[in-house]
Amino acid sequence: MAKAIMLQGTGSDVGKTVLVAGLCRAAKKRGLKVRPFKPQNMSNNAAVADIPGDNNAGGGEIGRAQWLQAIACGVAPSVHMNPVLLKPQTDVGAQVVVQGKVFGEARARDYQALKGRLMDAVLDSWAKVGEGADLVIVEGAGSPAEINLRDRDIANMGFATRANVPVVLVGDIDRGGVIASVAGTHLILPEEDRRMIVGYLINKFRGDVSLFEDGIKSIEKFTGWRCFGVVPWLKAAARLPSEDSVVLERLASGEKRALRVAVPMLGRIANFDDLDPLKAEPQVEVVFVPPGKPLPRDAGLVVIPGSKSTIGDLLKFRENGWDRDLLAHRKRGGHVVGICGGFQMLGKIVRDPDGIEGSITETEGLGLLDVETVMEPEKTVRNVSAHSVPFDLPLDGYEIHLGRTTGPDTLRPSAIINGIDDGAISADGKVSGSYLHGLFSADAFRTRFLESLGARGGGIDYRAEVERALDEIAAELETHLDCDAIFGLAR
Repeated sequence: MAKAIMLQGTGSDVGKTVLVAGLCRAAKKRGLKVRPFKPQNMSNNAAVADIPGDNNAGGGEIGRAQWLQAIACGVAPSVHMNPVLLKPQTDVGAQVVVQGKVFGEARARDYQALKGRLMDAVLDSWAKVGEGADLVIVEGAGSPAEINLRDRDIANMGFATRANVPVVLVGDIDRGGVIASVAGTHLILPEEDRRMIVGYLINKFRGDVSLFEDGIKSIEKFTGWRCFGVVPWLKAAARLPSEDSVVLERLASGEKRALRVAVPMLGRIANFDDLDPLKAEPQVEVVFVPPGKPLPRDAGLVVIPGSKSTIGDLLKFRENGWDRDLLAHRKRGGHVVGICGGFQMLGKIVRDPDGIEGSITETEGLGLLDVETVMEPEKTVRNVSAHSVPFDLPLDGYEIHLGRTTGPDTLRPSAIINGIDDGAISADGKVSGSYLHGLFSADAFRTRFLESLGARGGGIDYRAEVERALDEIAAELETHLDCDAIFGLAR
């Protein structure tokens, strides 16, 4: 087996994903064969990854974070890098994806009982990820301090103790109370778990790091743990694909640019990293609109993103009054793009005869495209080769969706995916929808699309920007962390 080290956080959203990606890139630059691993992830931002050994499979789902971390390692993403993925569908339930494939659905309480059965899949994937690697860098989920969930834990210390992986604890100083969060974690962990922690690091520091020297001494006094370093606020992280819905609360901009793009923040929003390439464009302002706020009147484009619960989010869309805002936007000559679940919402009706999404089996759509959608049990999960019909340019992306969409407007497809027509365009060309995730990541298409809306594309090579951001983060971590010690403690 490869050597391994694990990053766990004092809480959620402390920056573990970016730190693991940066350490993966740093290890790669040192010539190591490195792989990422996250036993359990919860996110509706999914990516399509290979299912090793299954030549008939189109691909499986993993968290977008592990897809990014695989890129940092310079390897193809595998479903074994994230063997358990939870995709929330309601406030109390989620779809459970195991080793890339839908395992079933579970309410939160039922899932706790299910975890014991999933540990076998986690350990199976763990063995597969380590094959041929020098180092595996593992990302925890949430916090090991959630001791009420410890008995059946597969994401943090439950995994670390079973796989005998040493742990580096990550504290987020930006949210405040970092000394208490690190010392408090030490205090409440059982001795078996506490022994797994080899030290800690502080993340997201702003200002003069020397001012925190007394803080490090205090943490050492309370815990006896060594500090591997203090990581500054990593500006390059903003250029990486979005992974967790927690960041949506912070996605706002007041800077006036040539094109304002409004994105309603659906309750079960999925794969909103589709918007990242637009956010990277200098002339484009992407505004995520929270529930209770109207869609901005000065938006030139409204993008309705993917959803894990199309019918549920469509009902909430109306409750927020966004349907009226969208109609007014259309009357002003504004453009609309729907992606995946957003495409389904733009039609006349959405039917779910098998109750896949819940008890409501039919609802009226927004009516901006003359199409209708029927949910079907079989999920489409695949990387694809695609082409834009209106712009006659190549596209790059993937599909993760349930449902089949038909109707007159599909005779004007927005794309051709693997040789088959996809999506629909309204008669005036201002409303379009597609099942293609990653639509805006194709640079030539994005430039032409923005020009059609009166904004100049910046000539950005988006994927190259992601690579440069990973390199910058790796360099920052090499500067501010004792990476030799962290890698040296892997076992």
